Amino acid sequence: MGDNEAQLKKFQKELSAGTVSLALLAVLAQAAEPLYGYLIAKRLEQVGEGVLAGKQSALYPVLRNLEGAGLLESHVEPSVAGPPRRYYRITGEGREVLDQWSAAWRATRDSVDSVLEGVSA
Repeated sequence: MGDNEAQLKKFQKELSAGTVSLALLAVLAQAAEPLYGYLIAKRLEQVGEGVLAGKQSALYPVLRNLEGAGLLESHVEPSVAGPPRRYYRITGEGREVLDQWSAAWRATRDSVDSVLEGVSA
């Protein structure tokens, strides 16, 4: 892997670290019912046009952190097709945080976009 590729990979990893939590909260806020990890990953792939796609297992530590912070709640249900599944739902506090994070994301995005405006891609 070339130096530029390594730098790009590092940048993408750092960039996604904060945005995955925001995206997970948004997916769960839009869901009519609680979702388990695989369904959350599939929704991220669909609406994120693959940009947020990654290993499904990488989502679980983020989901646990969000739950530990009181932004999500979960419960386990048995599955007829395999092991029990943990279902996640956004909490009221999670919705409030989602609003704050969304505003911060938009402000950051707009600021970076304005700085990048004159740079050719």
